[in-house]
Amino acid sequence: FGLLVTGQALAYALNEKLKMKFLELGTMCKAVVCCRVTPLQKAQVVELVMQNEKKITLAIGDGANDVSMIQ
Repeated sequence: FGLLVTGQALAYALNEKLKMKFLELGTMCKAVVCCRVTPLQKAQVVELVMQNEKKITLAIGDGANDVSMIQ
């Protein structure tokens, strides 16, 4: 199954108490799509996955405000 997460929902999912549960749920999915998220949220999701899993991430941005996600 897939998971679609809005920026508003992601604000809750990325808090310290829930982020590992969010990661666990996300890794059970074939795909996770986050929409209407801030550049900081994109960076947090990419960092969460890269630090804890050997999974591929793809993050798309439209400008210089997305630099933190790319690093």
